[in-house]
This record gives sequence, C-alpha cells and structure tokens, in this order.
Amino acid sequence: MPTSQELKDAGLKTTLPRLRILSVLESSGDRHYTAEDVYKALLDAGEDIAFATVYRVLTQFENAGLVLRHNFEGGRSVFELDNGEHHDHMVCIKCNTVTEFYDPEIEERQKKVAQKYDFKLEDHSLYLYGMCKSCQDARSE
Repeated sequence: MPTSQELKDAGLKTTLPRLRILSVLESSGDRHYTAEDVYKALLDAGEDIAFATVYRVLTQFENAGLVLRHNFEGGRSVFELDNGEHHDHMVCIKCNTVTEFYDPEIEERQKKVAQKYDFKLEDHSLYLYGMCKSCQDARSE
C-alpha cells in the first residue's frame, strides 16, 4: 500500500480513501483508469468509497501533481500516475485501449518544428487514434 509520506509530500492529508485510490492507481501498471474504473476496482476490493469521493480525490491528485489527466476524444478522461517520464499515447477507437510509447525521432522532430516557427516549446501531448491489433483482427474475421 502507498505510504502516507507520498500524500504528505504532495501537500495532502492522509486519509483512507486517498490511500486506497492511490493504491489502485499504483497497482494499475500501464493501464489508464477512468474515475469509473477506479470506483469499480474499489468496489471489487470491498471498499465503501462513494463515486463523488473518487472523482474529487483524483482531481486533488491531479492538482497536487501525483496523477496526469488525459482527455481523449469522446469526452472520457483517464488518469495515470505521474512518474515524471514523458510518453505519448495511441488510443484504440473501438475498444478504448491506451498504449503508451516513446519515440525519440518524433520528439526531435517536434523540437525542430517549434524552432522553425520560433516557438518556445514548453510541453506537448501526442495522441494517435486508430485500431489496435486485436480490433483489426476481429474486424477481418
């Protein structure tokens, strides 16, 4: 289970709901959770935490820099722990699977485009939308 120190370092009080929600996110691996996913995981674990609390805590975590919120097309927000390493995302338009990737050539090209236009690049997000291999295979059957 996550430590209360992680929450304190982020300027948040240690509460059981915050610890439980942080635990769900830490056990997610590379998975990106919606607030509903976190809520369902808590229910499956026998936790009695209201959905409104889950959403509020995720927003608090975002504001404290513990998680990143991504707003993918279709209006769904997903959350992932901020591990400090930049990566981009591929989103399947059929099953909503999110795949993280890092490509140094893309990163370098973005810097060159910014320089070309005398633009000081501070940050960026790259989302590629398409169909994952599983959905492509299912479609061709």
